[in-house]
Amino acid sequence: MTRTVVIAPDSFKGTIGAAAAAAALAAGWRAERPSDHVRLLPMADGGEGTVDAFAAAVPGARRMPVTVTGPEGSAVTASWVLLPPSPDAPRGTGVVELANTSGIELLGTTPRLRAFDAHTRGFGEAIADALAHGVSRLALGIGSSSSTDGGTGMLTALGARFTDAAGSPIADGARGLGTVSAADLSGLAPLPSHGATVLSDVTNPLLGVRGAAAVFGPQKGAAADDIATLDAGLARLAGLAAFAGTDADAAGAGAAGGTGFGLLAWGATLVPGSAAVADLVGLDAAVAGADAVVTGEGSYDGQSAGGKVPAHVAAIAAAAGVPVALVAGRITADADVAGFAATASLTELAGSGAAAMADAGHWLERAGAQLARAVADR
Repeated sequence: MTRTVVIAPDSFKGTIGAAAAAAALAAGWRAERPSDHVRLLPMADGGEGTVDAFAAAVPGARRMPVTVTGPEGSAVTASWVLLPPSPDAPRGTGVVELANTSGIELLGTTPRLRAFDAHTRGFGEAIADALAHGVSRLALGIGSSSSTDGGTGMLTALGARFTDAAGSPIADGARGLGTVSAADLSGLAPLPSHGATVLSDVTNPLLGVRGAAAVFGPQKGAAADDIATLDAGLARLAGLAAFAGTDADAAGAGAAGGTGFGLLAWGATLVPGSAAVADLVGLDAAVAGADAVVTGEGSYDGQSAGGKVPAHVAAIAAAAGVPVALVAGRITADADVAGFAATASLTELAGSGAAAMADAGHWLERAGAQLARAVADR
């Protein structure tokens, strides 16, 4: 019997992107069940691979190359994706990703310099490029950030000005937040006609023990005694008159080193990334017409049920009454996999995590074949 299968994984972070992972799973599935119709809908939650996922999943999507200022100041070749016109965006939607313009994977300096000097200027430059193209709507992925600059680099690239007590422009990155005395947002480029949606799986506020500095600063090279300095800089930014109407306690304001806060000040709307991506790529309709679904991510653990891609895909499949299978680099003992028709762990298939990561594409192909057999047997 020929089946229709939707393959909708997230990226396996640091190992293989969502689009490549979906292709490998599809190759394995087709090797086992060559007559099945397999549709690839690689997913993302706003982090690394968001642009690639849209480029692969949406018919007619166009990759738009752009050169921007990377997080350390050197030129970075990146791209954003132009989605075709729709009733909600008659001139198309621009999908812009922080990870490939200002992301942590682009850094090469020592951790301490990363913590204070990395910035989001390139992300803003890519957004400006999409605006110049005339898009009706923006979808902005802000995961995998390198900096804790409160989004000041991004806002500067969009026309804002941040100055110190002497009226001089502040330094890039979190370092500049220690001297910022004024912000002028009057020169900001206007939002596109149908607004900007920010894709993030982070709900942290800007400040405090759950804020950008405390939770994410260490991931970006901040030492323990740097956290208070970074948090104070973000508090200084949030206290400026120009940000009086922006809620630093809003869910997601602390995302991407405070870039969520900067985007809120611009007028953008923060939403759960996986749900927004699913909506934009038409996942609900694809799953409703499928006989089986495969999803996955790098590590499926006790936290994965809280808004991550596999959990969202599984919920859509459950609502449609379609069996869903899971593949992950590793599946931990505390993970709840009760809702999946079948599971595959690359670590178990390869014999170790290191072996699985060394050739993720191969083991994903093996996993695709294994899941095809398991689902066919049901």
